[in-house]
Amino acid sequence: MTEFFMAMIPPTATAQEHKVAMRNGKPIFYDPPEVKAAKEKLIANLSKYSLNTPYREGVRLITKWLFPNDGKHKDGEYKISKPDTDNLQKMFKDCMTLCGFWIDDQLVASEICEKFWADIPGIYVRIEEL
Repeated sequence: MTEFFMAMIPPTATAQEHKVAMRNGKPIFYDPPEVKAAKEKLIANLSKYSLNTPYREGVRLITKWLFPNDGKHKDGEYKISKPDTDNLQKMFKDCMTLCGFWIDDQLVASEICEKFWADIPGIYVRIEEL
């Protein structure tokens, strides 16, 4: 089992925000600057917790996204506005793969993802072997 909390303001840009440009009649997909910055921020924070040995068997990934409380919500109240949890998770798992948490994110067979308003923003992560 691996468990940690990254104290940070979670990025709100997601992998779903890819852009497409045409070059020589072919589509080229790229990340706009805000998505690139979000990936860099996640990788910088995740790398502090990278493992000596990546998971090689199925895992359950539990994440709690704690967004800065804007003063209109109670600490710990569910956040029911954008970004969508599935969009947050996609880029996050890709970054975890790059940081060596597992050999491939296809090993994530179970996910629990929640997002909240919080007085202390960050991302809580727990990985459990199945």
